[in-house]
Amino acid sequence: MKVFLRKDVEKIGMAGEIIKVNDGFARNFLIPRQLGIEITPDNESFYKKQIKTVDQRKEVIATKTSMLAERVRNLNLIIKRKLHDDGKLYGAINASEIVEALQVEGVSISKSQVLFGKSIKAKGSYEITLKLTANLKPTFKVTVVSE
Repeated sequence: MKVFLRKDVEKIGMAGEIIKVNDGFARNFLIPRQLGIEITPDNESFYKKQIKTVDQRKEVIATKTSMLAERVRNLNLIIKRKLHDDGKLYGAINASEIVEALQVEGVSISKSQVLFGKSIKAKGSYEITLKLTANLKPTFKVTVVSE
């Protein structure tokens, strides 16, 4: 079955694409969740025109996102927190605190886009990754210092 994707579906396709999937997957997952619309011979030409419009929007979004990625790569955030005598934090720094620090710098993202392996529990410099798109994941430096 051919389906026009209305939203991005991970490992399946991007919004605005016409993809071919199994009938059951389309009827039981994509269409009920309004992630896709079934392509019939009657509406196929309409959705092929939609692809061109979506491609133009994607180009604009891609340029804006790449500009944001360059801006993020040049950031060096400094977070001031209270520390124990041995240099450890009283509480760990989490994704929402990094989002707040980025908002001060004029970068607006959600906390689900912030990726870091271990939680930040001590003084020092850390590399943080932002997931802007599936392919674009810039990293920046966060430095934790004493108040």
